[in-house]
Amino acid sequence: MATGVSKTKWTTALPDRNDSVRGAAMTLSYEGKFTEECVLAAAPADLALVRSGSEGATNGLYYGDNLPILAALAQDPNVRGQVTLIYIDPPYATNSVFQSRSQTDAYQDLLVGHHYVEFLRQRLILLRELLAANGSIYVHLDDNMAFYIKVIMDEVFGSRNYRSWITRKKCNPKNYTRRTYGNVADYILFYTKGDQYTWSRPVDEWTTERANKEYNCVDPLSGRRYKKVPVHAPGIRNGATGQPWRGKTPPPGKHWQFTPHTLDEMDARGEIYWSATGNPRRKIFLDGSDGVPVQDIWLDFRDVRNQNTKITGYPTEKNPDLLDRIMRASSHSGDLVLDCFAGSGTTLAVASRLGRRWIGIDNSTEAIGTTLRRFAVGTERMGDFVNQSPLPAYQQNDLGFDDSNLDNMKNKAVPVEDFNLYAIKSKIHEIGNLLYASNDSILSTP
Repeated sequence: MATGVSKTKWTTALPDRNDSVRGAAMTLSYEGKFTEECVLAAAPADLALVRSGSEGATNGLYYGDNLPILAALAQDPNVRGQVTLIYIDPPYATNSVFQSRSQTDAYQDLLVGHHYVEFLRQRLILLRELLAANGSIYVHLDDNMAFYIKVIMDEVFGSRNYRSWITRKKCNPKNYTRRTYGNVADYILFYTKGDQYTWSRPVDEWTTERANKEYNCVDPLSGRRYKKVPVHAPGIRNGATGQPWRGKTPPPGKHWQFTPHTLDEMDARGEIYWSATGNPRRKIFLDGSDGVPVQDIWLDFRDVRNQNTKITGYPTEKNPDLLDRIMRASSHSGDLVLDCFAGSGTTLAVASRLGRRWIGIDNSTEAIGTTLRRFAVGTERMGDFVNQSPLPAYQQNDLGFDDSNLDNMKNKAVPVEDFNLYAIKSKIHEIGNLLYASNDSILSTP
């Protein structure tokens, strides 16, 4: 099976296809599936301001069920159609309950099957309404429900707006005793609102070894490293790119990537390599590359694995470098970012560090408390030791963790104060108990 998508046409007649089937969208059918009209008519939450942030704060942290809160935000002209990036890490339909590292109840993940699918679908419909025309959404799941939600996202956002199925290595290899392969991956579904979406292609820096291997030629005149690539591409063209150049025609079924006139200009600039047999190749120079383009398998953003890594202790907490990559790729400074399963606040903390505006929502008092503590004092060294002992002084910086750990350095505490805290009015007593229990200024009420 070919790995690419052919741009050429079949040379013989294709069998007739039923016009009613051609281009028909696939849908997922199950009991209890609401119409979009019913979902969009969901009653908005009655919200109350619990804590005012610093003067001019526009960021918002919300406590309560995210469905009515999203419905309320959909009525806010400052939010509806204004969100550039949505990242969510919803429950995974594990039929489990989760505690923090301190064994405090964090959240329940008890919805399974079609109940879970409809739960997430309704929220995706409202999130679509909040997305800007240039917006993107990333949904983080495991193999339990990702395949069903892919079909749902095709329904909600349109299959034409599907961009990537990203595979993330989440942990080190497992020494399974059961008879199957080790489960070390989860997945991120990337969709956009439309074709004109915010995008800054992420790249990895070239290493000397990799650069020398891929750009394995050296230009004798300039000394610049380069690699050789074809000057033709698949597909037959009848215009200038399909005509002979320097007495040569493109290979069968191919065309020149550039017009003969442009190829002459490139050759004059020394950008064409001629083989001993007279075949042209294009020179691609290393110094013209921004880096190695990131592909759809991500190996560098595993969950907590190092005793010295700084975390909040909230279950399913994600690596902040993962959010850093997504945010830099699909938003710019000043853009609005939303996470309606905010958990430990990783998305919100990274958004603050990168100069993005943000909205976070969660229905767990443990999640809200964890986020507020993170905003106040940052994260703490995992330190999951039988016998607690500090690092030797020469391995510590002024915050008491290993300077060689880049993840820790990125998580260095920078207080976040420019946000307002809201709660559904019927639940305000729950969040009030959390606030009054703390003496920290950032957790106190206005």
